[in-house]
Amino acid sequence: MRATLASLAAVLSAPASVYAQPADPQATDITAGQQRAQTCAACHGQTGISPASAFPHLAGQQASYLAKQIRDIRDGERVVVQMTGMVDDFSDQDAWNVAAYYAAQEANLGHANAEDEALLARGEEIYRAGVRSRGVPACSACHTPTGGGIGSAVYPAIAGQYPAYTMTALHAFASGERTNDPSGSMHDIATRLSEEDMQAVANYLFGLH
Repeated sequence: MRATLASLAAVLSAPASVYAQPADPQATDITAGQQRAQTCAACHGQTGISPASAFPHLAGQQASYLAKQIRDIRDGERVVVQMTGMVDDFSDQDAWNVAAYYAAQEANLGHANAEDEALLARGEEIYRAGVRSRGVPACSACHTPTGGGIGSAVYPAIAGQYPAYTMTALHAFASGERTNDPSGSMHDIATRLSEEDMQAVANYLFGLH
């Protein structure tokens, strides 16, 4: 538990510049971003609402987080097989422009499975209070109570995301397949979540807005 809380504390106390390369909002070009994002539409939808659960919704995502993911994928810091070659020719400015375009779009509004009351209640409990017995902090500490994320700290918006994609992301962090999270905090947290916990959180997030 101490290790988990220490990792989270390190992330929360670190200056945003450690994780972000902030762009002047006036310097981003949403129109250019929309044009550049045309190649993204097949998987992520024209306005960032993905038509398939294998691909994440990008609409309403924190621009700082999305720009970082584009750069990380381009530079090989994060491997996404489906995106092989898709952003190889993106400049840093392209990444910020595309991120700004998607950030300006209306986020997806999902619907959690409310029929399984125990699953929904467990998901909300984990999201808002964590799992104290296993040293799992509340998800809301970094992703905010509404799931909107914190742009200045490069914490992503996760509300309304497909449960299947959330599960994929948690599995990738837990296995070490994905390692581009600040201070390894998500790896540490995901390894302490059971499969049932992950399913509960993923379901709850889908309907959070």
